[in-house]
Amino acid sequence: MKLPRDLGGEELARLLGRYGYRVVRQTGSHLRLVSQVKGPEHRITIPKHEPLRVGTLSGILKEVAAYLEIDRETLVQELFSP
Repeated sequence: MKLPRDLGGEELARLLGRYGYRVVRQTGSHLRLVSQVKGPEHRITIPKHEPLRVGTLSGILKEVAAYLEIDRETLVQELFSP
């Protein structure tokens, strides 16, 4: 499945809420999210840009998938399927 080309940082943060991520702070144009679903705390930073660059989005999803111990493609399908 192709990654969306029109996804913003705030929308991605909202979607990642399904996996226990929550915004803990905002510094400038970046959001800091934290999740403790799999035990140890996992932190990611998402730029609050409209839209996110495809490489940036791909890197964030790769890191989240590794933390959740699921395949990246599975994560993409769960997040962006209608």
